Amino acid sequence: MISRRGFIGTMAVGLLAAPLAAEGQQQVGKLSRIGVLMNLYSPDAHPPQALRQRLRDLGYVEGQNLVIDWRYQLGGTDRLAALAAELVRLKPDVIVADVTVAIRAAMQATSTIPIVMASSADAVGGGLVTSLGRPGGNVTGVTTMLAEMSAKRLQLLKEVAPNVSRVAVLWNPAIPWHRALLKEVEAAAPALRLQPVVIAVRNRDDLGDAFSEMTKGRVDAVFVSHTMTPRARGQMIDLAAKRRMPTMFMDRDYVAAGGLMSYGSDFSEEFRHAAEYVDKILKGAKPADLPVEQPTKFELIINLKTAKALGLTIPQSLLSRADEVIQ
Repeated sequence: MISRRGFIGTMAVGLLAAPLAAEGQQQVGKLSRIGVLMNLYSPDAHPPQALRQRLRDLGYVEGQNLVIDWRYQLGGTDRLAALAAELVRLKPDVIVADVTVAIRAAMQATSTIPIVMASSADAVGGGLVTSLGRPGGNVTGVTTMLAEMSAKRLQLLKEVAPNVSRVAVLWNPAIPWHRALLKEVEAAAPALRLQPVVIAVRNRDDLGDAFSEMTKGRVDAVFVSHTMTPRARGQMIDLAAKRRMPTMFMDRDYVAAGGLMSYGSDFSEEFRHAAEYVDKILKGAKPADLPVEQPTKFELIINLKTAKALGLTIPQSLLSRADEVIQ
């Protein structure tokens, strides 16, 4: 595996850059409590562990001056409200939520406890905050304009697989920003000589009729912005391998599992930023006054082994731009 991953920059607000001298100087004897609500990750996944490690770097040590209460539901959402209510009853100083559905569940459970978004899609458009500069209310954190990345991701897919023409676009009608994603895809597709075949997937753990719809639509590539559980992810990657279809994802985990390529922000880095928000709030800052940040660096991950299995030759110009190439 060759890696030259870059540092993910942030908007130059400077509010989250804790002075180096302050790191590791968290008050001894003061016990802070953090609740973490997740729908995309389990606590042992890399992004939540990045949150934990960054908190430790900032001087918060579990069992000494920190308690972390983890609550998560992978795939479905029916228990998120109850899990959020459980966390609120524990009276945490801050709640961290991983994606938009978890953030909404936390917002419905409390309007007073600070909530930090580890990774959200279009926080303003989705009604999570009033504005990026002054979010207002009890919510702040990290947001990514995922819909706007769609044209670039389609372009990269076409660059790797110039002969593809009919692309399955997986989306979830229940996710507000996915409608904006479809508009971006439909606008970009003609210039790339691509015909999108839109397929709804309503559950992160169940792909439903997606496979049969791909067959019916005679697709020759797959474009995924729908986050999946490891089980569903494995099913998608296996199908793509059997049908020799190039795949484009937005998360490096899919490429490590055998997908062809991904383009998106580094979720682990976003969780590390979330830890810095937590630190600021624990030291007295108000969420309403902490600007929401956006990643300014996106990473391109390519699985060369998968490319060879698909009979694709990755252009050297693209390999040189990749942040990571899996051999």
